[in-house]
Amino acid sequence: MKNPVLIFGAGSLGKTAAEIFNQNEVLIYGFLDDKTDLHNKEIGTVTIMGNTDDDGFLKYIGGKTEAFVAIKNREDRKRIVGMLNERRKVMPVNAIHRNSIMSEDSSIGHGNLLNAGVIIGPFCSLGSHNILQMGVKIEPNSTIGDFVEIGTGANISSGVTIEEGVFIGAGVTIVSGITVGKNSRIGAGSVVIENVTENTTVFGNPAKKL
Repeated sequence: MKNPVLIFGAGSLGKTAAEIFNQNEVLIYGFLDDKTDLHNKEIGTVTIMGNTDDDGFLKYIGGKTEAFVAIKNREDRKRIVGMLNERRKVMPVNAIHRNSIMSEDSSIGHGNLLNAGVIIGPFCSLGSHNILQMGVKIEPNSTIGDFVEIGTGANISSGVTIEEGVFIGAGVTIVSGITVGKNSRIGAGSVVIENVTENTTVFGNPAKKL
């Protein structure tokens, strides 16, 4: 990436994204965050410059800088991505840790964060604006939608479909061929052995609806 990147969000996810970009030798232009008490403070040597809708900084995106949205709250992430699409006609870049592995036979969208130890097998499809935490493993022929978060150490077996807006907790195992419907939540440590319908929360071994 030739241009520096402007990171939206100065919380834990923003710090993770910054580490990834630093390791990849991508210059960080600055952070934007709506918590005004953080403004003009620094993370490492990078300044938190202002709000996420500050046109004084947004005007550089798509020209002099790229953007990455590092906000865990899904609705806030959607809102900022929508703003970038509408006002700057751009999509956020990906933040891919140098110690993650993705098969050349798999595809990836925009604005994803792949943390250290992520492994994505062949013939997988990863959408956009997803968060894959440390050590997530996705086996071949699986499909991940948009705005999905997968927690540390989760294992997604082959042929699994994860639809838009799903949250998967740390240490979850999903067996082969399962579909997890939109906006569902899977509690940490659960083992999913049957399909999960939309807007459902499941937990346990085997995972059951709460």
